[in-house]
Amino acid sequence: MIEYLVFVTAGLMLIGAFAYIRSMFRGFAKPNRVSWLMWAIAPFIATAAEVSSGVGWSVLPVFMAGFSPFLIFCFSFAIRKAYWKLATFDYVCGILSGLSLVFWYLTKNPDVAILFAIASDGLASIPTIKKALSCPETESIWPYITGTFGALSSLLTLVVWNFPGYAFPAYLIFINAVLLISIYKKKLETLVNRLFRRLHTFS
Repeated sequence: MIEYLVFVTAGLMLIGAFAYIRSMFRGFAKPNRVSWLMWAIAPFIATAAEVSSGVGWSVLPVFMAGFSPFLIFCFSFAIRKAYWKLATFDYVCGILSGLSLVFWYLTKNPDVAILFAIASDGLASIPTIKKALSCPETESIWPYITGTFGALSSLLTLVVWNFPGYAFPAYLIFINAVLLISIYKKKLETLVNRLFRRLHTFS
């Protein structure tokens, strides 16, 4: 029965993507196109590498980790003002991310492909992490929450426990956690400061 979990989480990831798109329509979420485009490409490459290594249905959440960002990237062109203005830093991260994919293509090795896909995805995450830290109101948490569950389901349904199977899902859990913390950083700091003030009052 646990195999069906990947289909459930794939559906949840799609819902998370449309929740983000809805926030774009309402004028809140403003995706960084560099991040979302590279987030689409890297998981697609990881999916191809995992399939070539014999990974089964547990690859579906990894595929959805690329398909959902692809939808958001496309909708950013359809919704006026639903995008983040790009700076030189964003383009540099995008270029480095793209170079990682070029190195993957040159290696043709599934394990190395996964490493470069992770490097590409991580570099693409930097602009959005930077944006989330400074302007958390321009992000929606749902793709990152559903993405975490998707990656967990991929690990839970692995039949062959090898590097191509677990590396990218494990990375996705980590990077989604970083993004969520970045979005909530200001709120967490406020809560911690309030807690310290109360403790200081009691003392």
